[in-house]
Amino acid sequence: MIFENKLSEFLEKKSVKQKMIVIYWPTASWKTGLSIEIAKKLNTEVISTDSRQIFRELDIWTWKIMHDEMKWIKHYMIDIISPNSEYSVWEFKNEAEKHINEIISNWKIPVLCWWTWLYMDSLIYDFDIPKVPADEVLRDKLEKERLEFWNMYIWNKLKDLDPEYALELHPNNYRYVIRALEVKILTWKSKKDFRTEKKLKYDVLFLTPYSGNREELYEKIDLRIKQMFDSWLVEEVKNLLKKYSKNDFGMQTIWYKEVIDYLDWNTSLQQCIELVQKNNRNYAKRQLTWFRKYEE
Repeated sequence: MIFENKLSEFLEKKSVKQKMIVIYWPTASWKTGLSIEIAKKLNTEVISTDSRQIFRELDIWTWKIMHDEMKWIKHYMIDIISPNSEYSVWEFKNEAEKHINEIISNWKIPVLCWWTWLYMDSLIYDFDIPKVPADEVLRDKLEKERLEFWNMYIWNKLKDLDPEYALELHPNNYRYVIRALEVKILTWKSKKDFRTEKKLKYDVLFLTPYSGNREELYEKIDLRIKQMFDSWLVEEVKNLLKKYSKNDFGMQTIWYKEVIDYLDWNTSLQQCIELVQKNNRNYAKRQLTWFRKYEE
């Protein structure tokens, strides 16, 4: 197994904090395979920190690990709610921490496999999640603007008011964008201001399978997107739209819009594939920027 020396040193090192292993870095970089390999070696379990794999039925599009790929390793925080349900970071944190504590109580080291940085950070760092009450009137106003002018419009509003935090959010994660606007307008503080100085709650071993070769990463992304379309992705979206609205929380998964545009005859299939590949590469760039902090 790769990282043998790092893992051995980490296990042998004495620490007053509970140990935890975090698998991070960008999409299509073999994080899932590495997490399973380590979990098998340590006889432990995996917590998914993916904000979209929590949704049932969103399988191909979220690159969700299938049961036969889990290699009998128990995974948590996957397939826990339906696509028409909402789920906050606070709810995720509370539920995931129950599983983490259970794993620790069994004298095992939890393995966290990352996809969504905010979900991961909520578990491994001590910082406050803003407890600013919802303003339904303001939310309705922002939602009407979004529906009229679409996601980039409200993201640009956030960028004008809170440029640093806006760069942490994808425009299609519009509910997070609206919440960030809500907090900023109501308190004149960025959501970033509610975070205390970040201190790791655990003794964490950060591991990444990413080699640093960006060109190779982009090739893997393009190939994976092509495989997703070959694996009946369009049919999965069609079936989901029979049961759920495209405005439902789970259906706002980034890159869904491109497939829905294709189904609405706004683009060709090839244009759709190329656009998803391009947007996925751009998303990976953002991931690379954000997660360099873990290398520090």
